[in-house]
Amino acid sequence: MRLAMIGLGRMGGNIARRLMLGNHEIVAFDRDDGAVAELVSEGATGADSLEDVVARLNTPRIFWVMLPAGGPTQDTVDRLIELAAPGDIIIDGGNSFYKDDITRAAAAREKQIHYVDVGTSGGVWGLDRGYCMMIGGDKETVDLLDPIFDTLAPGYGTIPRTPGRDTTDDRAERGYIHAGPNGAGHFVKMVHNGIEYGLMQAYAEGFDILKGKASEKLPAEERYDINLPDVAEVWRRGSVISSWLLDLCAIGLARDSMLEQFTGRVADSGEGRWTIDAAMEEAVPANVLTAALFARYRSRVDATFGDKLLSAMRFGFGGHVEMPQ
Repeated sequence: MRLAMIGLGRMGGNIARRLMLGNHEIVAFDRDDGAVAELVSEGATGADSLEDVVARLNTPRIFWVMLPAGGPTQDTVDRLIELAAPGDIIIDGGNSFYKDDITRAAAAREKQIHYVDVGTSGGVWGLDRGYCMMIGGDKETVDLLDPIFDTLAPGYGTIPRTPGRDTTDDRAERGYIHAGPNGAGHFVKMVHNGIEYGLMQAYAEGFDILKGKASEKLPAEERYDINLPDVAEVWRRGSVISSWLLDLCAIGLARDSMLEQFTGRVADSGEGRWTIDAAMEEAVPANVLTAALFARYRSRVDATFGDKLLSAMRFGFGGHVEMPQ
């Protein structure tokens, strides 16, 4: 399929590359001319404006927007709605707020333009590993885009199939789902990221406790100088708490067991806050996820070793940087 990738940052550029490796044709656009030129050198068609993007696509046009949530995405979607023709498709693959998707989809429908929200997980590793995708939109449009999602998804890989599962629709097993109507994709991804906060916080606190066992505040006979890189490594192998996040802990600790490159001032993105807002709207207790979010706020005042590990994990999976001093 031929589609435009608008936004060629850490995620957008690699999504475009994976699609090109799957024989899809990419029209690439970004405000950074260098990012466009790099993709053109790899086989994409470059565009120098949104108007140029529109001119270089055949109908129905497919626009994949991969920009920061909020203003950049909203402005771009608004402009595409003005430029697009009936039957064209706008995909938002960033981390937008799901209620914004509902509003944007309604605006698009007024011009008979289709809107699809794709919660995309995979970070900077997605080019090689594939992307887990949670998709919102009408069934007909999502089905039309299936070749794109199939190319981006990890596929079956080496993960054993779940015993007893109905395999009539195997998209979830291959790494993507049609979650529901507009907004449902980003809603599922939002909760995914809220859970991610909790998991990361659990690892951070656990390793902080391990490190603290060497403290001189404890009686000498109760002090242990535990090798944290070794603990992370052994837990990766056969432990019930093994995960990709633990892999990233092991990588960070192997490089520097004291994580000196990090300050521990942990940034947060909107999804964690939005997940807590949704929990309050639904009257669902979310004790762990709320505590994990508040721990990030606290880290900007009084950082711990665990906070450094949080930063190391965020950098590992997404290239995310810490809050400035």
